[in-house]
Amino acid sequence: MTVAVIGGGAWGTALANAAAAAGQPVLLWMRDPAMAAALARTRENARRLPGVALQAGVEPVADPARLTEAEAALLVVPAQTVREVVTALCPYLTPGAPLISCAKGIERDSGLFMSEVIAALRPGEPIAALSGPSFAPDVARGLPTAVTLSSGDPEVAARWAEALSGQSLRVYRGADLRGVEIGGAAKNVLAIAAGIVEGSGLGESARAALVARSFAELMRFAAALGGRPETLMGLSGLGDLVLSCSSAQSRNFSFGLDLGRGLPPDRAGGGRLAEGAFTAAALVRLARAHGVEMPIAEAVAAVLARDLSVQDAIAALMRRPLRAEN
Repeated sequence: MTVAVIGGGAWGTALANAAAAAGQPVLLWMRDPAMAAALARTRENARRLPGVALQAGVEPVADPARLTEAEAALLVVPAQTVREVVTALCPYLTPGAPLISCAKGIERDSGLFMSEVIAALRPGEPIAALSGPSFAPDVARGLPTAVTLSSGDPEVAARWAEALSGQSLRVYRGADLRGVEIGGAAKNVLAIAAGIVEGSGLGESARAALVARSFAELMRFAAALGGRPETLMGLSGLGDLVLSCSSAQSRNFSFGLDLGRGLPPDRAGGGRLAEGAFTAAALVRLARAHGVEMPIAEAVAAVLARDLSVQDAIAALMRRPLRAEN
């Protein structure tokens, strides 16, 4: 089954390699024809994944008309560009072919999850989301990784979880699309908080407490928006949160690390995209609208908006009234 991967960044290239390793022909679509041609020639995404060879079954393309050949498409672009990209490519996507969102975020202006944005632009067509604890270099190199693919249509989830699973990438199927999206979006914001704790030199005990309380926030938020507890306890919730809060490979953790070390938001992250920085304000607005307390996420949003310094945000969290843990 031909799979299209829309987006030639590190994660898109990694998923293209994984799909090809699972035996599927892959079209790796890139907006820039020159970049697609260079990747087809060198077989290495030297800028995003240096030293990782492209699988033989991956064909880099730039012509959107080639997307008509795909039986499913993985949408692997930044969350804030999903609307623009889907609008441009909708005419080339085969009717009935699932669009599988791999973006982890909430649209800033509208407060919509990625599936809601896609549904508005492609009404009536199947939608799924793929998420879980995974770093692009690990997946691209064929290191063991497990993720979740969830859809409101059980047949879509089952078919494409099986099609994308190979010897090194295990794809579990699920039916809780919203829960998977919540886990992916919120953990990015909470990972920034973990990075701030690390960068501020607050110690491992503080980081462990931060991760535990972040998970409590994640569970409260998901419950209010219809996510299933078992989803958030799994790969796309707890699994992704733990990974993103514990490694400098996480762009969001690294972004927070710089904030904790004193860099301003516009200089943090070394120029790499940190989805949580764009999602934080939207996440807090949604939480408030649903009456959900998310003090850690609110602290991150306040630091990013420069309403609070890192030190004042930490002090405010430590001054919160004592209560029962759950």
